[in-house]
Amino acid sequence: MRESKQLPDFKNEADESDFWDNHDVTEYFDMNKAKIVHFANLKKSTKSISLRLPVDMIEALKVKANAMDVPYQSLIKIFLANALKSA
Repeated sequence: MRESKQLPDFKNEADESDFWDNHDVTEYFDMNKAKIVHFANLKKSTKSISLRLPVDMIEALKVKANAMDVPYQSLIKIFLANALKSA
């Protein structure tokens, strides 16, 4: 087993990011000692999209969402997630 390299001191997060873009983490950490960590409270990254829907479909979504007391955009995400699970 080889000795791990010493990490440099970073001036800021951008400096550290540039460093890791050009270096292999396995040279600086013993991956045999790595542990699985769960970040349960992290929010997933999201990306806005533009989606054209018929007006009557949007109105029906709003009515259904209102009955469920959720925003209609959230209801669309719920429907999409359920459809992906069953696909």
